[in-house]
Amino acid sequence: MRTSTSRTTGRKLISVVAVSVALVAGTTTSVAVAQAPSGKADPAPALAGATEAAPGTVAERLIVGYKSGAAEAKSNKAASADAEAKGKEAGENLDFQRRLGTGAALVDLGEDLTRTDVADVIAEYRSDPQVAYVVPDRLNKPKADPNDTEYSKQWDLFESTAGMRVPGAWDVTTGTGVTVAVIDTGYVAHSDLAANIVGGYDFIADTAVSVDGNGRDSNPADPGDWYNANECGSGIPASDSSWHGTHVAGTIAAATNNGKGIAGIAHGAKISPIRVLGKCGGYDSDIIDAITWASGGTVSGVPANTNVAKVINMSLGGDGACTTATQSAITAAVNRGTTVVVAAGNENDNVANHSPGNCNNVISVAATNRSGAKASYSNYGSLVDISAPGGQTSTGTANGILSTLNAGTKTPTSESYDYYQGTSMATPHIAGLAALLKSANSSLTPAQIESAIKANARALPGACSGGCGAGLADAAKTVQAVSGGSGGGSTGGTTFTNTTAVSIPDNGSAIESSISVTGRSGNAPSTLQVGVDITHTYRGDLVLDLVAPDGSTYRLKASSSSDSADDVNTTYTVNASSEVANGTWKLRVQDVASADTGRLNSWKLTF
Repeated sequence: MRTSTSRTTGRKLISVVAVSVALVAGTTTSVAVAQAPSGKADPAPALAGATEAAPGTVAERLIVGYKSGAAEAKSNKAASADAEAKGKEAGENLDFQRRLGTGAALVDLGEDLTRTDVADVIAEYRSDPQVAYVVPDRLNKPKADPNDTEYSKQWDLFESTAGMRVPGAWDVTTGTGVTVAVIDTGYVAHSDLAANIVGGYDFIADTAVSVDGNGRDSNPADPGDWYNANECGSGIPASDSSWHGTHVAGTIAAATNNGKGIAGIAHGAKISPIRVLGKCGGYDSDIIDAITWASGGTVSGVPANTNVAKVINMSLGGDGACTTATQSAITAAVNRGTTVVVAAGNENDNVANHSPGNCNNVISVAATNRSGAKASYSNYGSLVDISAPGGQTSTGTANGILSTLNAGTKTPTSESYDYYQGTSMATPHIAGLAALLKSANSSLTPAQIESAIKANARALPGACSGGCGAGLADAAKTVQAVSGGSGGGSTGGTTFTNTTAVSIPDNGSAIESSISVTGRSGNAPSTLQVGVDITHTYRGDLVLDLVAPDGSTYRLKASSSSDSADDVNTTYTVNASSEVANGTWKLRVQDVASADTGRLNSWKLTF
C-alpha cells in the first residue's frame, strides 16, 4: 500500500486509502518517458576443470585443443579414436563430432552425465601431454539490459546494494503461463501494460464506492478514486485519483524489451485486474468475493473465471485482527493452489495489528528503502515473511518505485509513469517473483513458493528493528533453486524426522511416534508432507493417522482387506493449514487384523 500522511477515512473499510494504511504517494512528481561491453580475451585454460555449459546445466560437449605435433590435431580419425579411448578410461561413451575452425575437436559426452562424470573425462584429456586444452562447450545468452527507456531508473530490480536481483532470473523464466490477479483499484489503460492484461472483474457492489454508475460487472476499468475534503470522514482533506492498481500491475508485468517505459518483474505473465477499491476504500465483502473468484472459486451471480490466477496480489489493508471471514477466503484460495501475497502495512507498527498482513497462509511483505534498510513507514514483526523494495521518496523522488500510471487528477487522461512508495509497492515485487517461480516449476505449491522465497533471501543490507522476515528477497537465487540450477539456492522445505524404530503389535493397540517441531512461524502448510517407512507383511491391516499438536487427527491410510502387498513406504500430503506448526506431532499406527506383524522404521514431516 502506498504511504500517506493525509488519507484516512471514517468508513469501516479495508483499503489502501482507509484509516492509517492510506493509499497516497509520498511524492507524486510525474516522470516523462525518455530514454557495450569491452572485449577481453577469455582465459580458457582457467576454465579447464569446469563441468557446466551454463550455471545449473551440465556440459554436453567438450572442445579439445591438441598440440600442433599431435596426430589428433590434423586427423579426424585419430581424434575420434582418442575420444573413444579416453571414454573407455572414464567409463563413458565419447564421440568425436567435428573439427572446429580453429582446428580443435568437438567431442560429444553422451547422455545423462553428472558433473562428476564430466570431471572424470576432463581429467583424462588433461593428463594427456598431447592435449593443449580442454574446455566445456559453453552456452552463451544475450547479456543486454532490457531496452525499456526508463529501465535505468528501476534500481529496485538490479542495484547491487538493495535491488532484488531480478535480471539474473530472466535467463531462466519471465513468468510465461502464469496469471496474477491484482485485487486493487482496477486498471486504467496503459500501452506499457496492455499486452499483458487479461479479463478481470469489478466486484464493487456499492455505487457510492464504485463511482462508475453501476455495481458489479465484468469491466474492471478504474474511473478514478479521487474524493473531496471531508467526503471520506471529518477532517480528511481532498485527494486526487491514485491509479494504484495500475502502478502495482506495472511492477509485476509491464511489457519489457518494447523500447519504452519500464520492465516488469514477470513480464511474461498476465495480469487479471480485479476492482475492489474505489472512493474512500473498499469493503471486506467485496475483497472476500474477489479472492474467491480470482483463485477459481464460485461467487453467486458472477460468471466463472476463465483466467484463474496462481498468484494474488493484495496491496491493501486495514486495522485489527484477521477476521474469520477473510481468513476463510484466503485459506480456500491457497487450497486451490493460489499463492496470496499481501502488504504488511504502512503504520511503522507491528503487522499483528493490521489485516490482511496478519492473516495465515499469506506471504506478508515489508518494504525496504534504497539502502536496504526497513523503510521508515513499513510495518514489521514476527508475522512478516519477507522484505522487498518499497522505496522512500522522502530521501529523493528517484528513491521511490517507478511504474505505470495516469496523469489524470480525477478521471483518466494521458498515460504516464510515476514514483510511489509503500508496502503496496513492495508487495508486487514478491507477487512477480512468485509468478516467476510458478512458471519455472509448475508443480510448486503456495507453501513451497513461500518457503523457497524465504530460504533464498539475503540478509538486509540495512537495519530493521522489530522483524523484517527472512530478509531481502533474491529473485535470481530463488528461481535457480526451484528450477534445479546451481545458484546455491534452497527449495526451502524444512524436514523433521524420527528414526527410532517401533514394533507394531499384531491386531493390537495403536503405537505412536512423536516429532517435535520448532522454529516455524504461523500455521502448518496446506501441503504438509508426511513421509512414512513401515515394514509389514500385509499392509492392508494398517490404519495410519497424523495427530496434530492440539490432538486433531488426519487419516492417512485406512485398512483394506484387498491390499495384500507388503510395507508402507510413501509420502502423504495433508492440508494442515488450520494447525499451528510448532509443537509435538505424532504418527499413530494400528494393526487391526491378525496374522501379520510389522515395524515403524521412521517417519518425517516436511514443511
